[in-house]
Amino acid sequence: MMNRSLLCALMLALTAMPAGAANLVKTYSYFSVGGRTLDDIQNQLSRNGPEVKSTGSRHPGATQMAFTTRISYAQSAESCRIADAAVTVKVKVILPEWRRPRKADPDVRLFWDTLSADIKRHEERHVEIAKNHARLLEDALKSIPAQKTCEEAKAKAAAVQAAELARHDQDQVRFDRVESVNFENRILRLMRYRMERVEAGQLPPP
Repeated sequence: MMNRSLLCALMLALTAMPAGAANLVKTYSYFSVGGRTLDDIQNQLSRNGPEVKSTGSRHPGATQMAFTTRISYAQSAESCRIADAAVTVKVKVILPEWRRPRKADPDVRLFWDTLSADIKRHEERHVEIAKNHARLLEDALKSIPAQKTCEEAKAKAAAVQAAELARHDQDQVRFDRVESVNFENRILRLMRYRMERVEAGQLPPP
């Protein structure tokens, strides 16, 4: 058994450790999808899915993101430096929810279970990309060397933030592009995998 005093010291040390870099605030919302057939579901997704400003079209899922940066400065007689920087990214994940009919065809249910899981995985990856860049932004801000004045320090911080957010946007677009190219093969592969697990008794029938 661990010595009680050692355990208390360890707990105090863990309590004193700083929180993980960058803060993520995540919420979910859902929109309804109806229909009995694959065509019905596809039409519902196209009609009811969230509209994405970057494409001007509706998607089967979306993630809204907002970065907030709080910076404190320390000024001395000769310079001004960034004393601390905290980046928060707020995300809202928008996902479809199927109002499943009682007598929906098993193949349609299998397709929906596969598709909805892939949509959620896709949007969660968008969240991870945003969180990674929030962490990079926070580290970059803290690494800015001292400037002659706080005005110069603020200008440098603004430039660093603009550059990191531009890289974030590029990574998000790149991820969507790759996912779009591989969509059909990925869904077919996932459906085969789910069906094999159903047949093996590892998943309940759709």
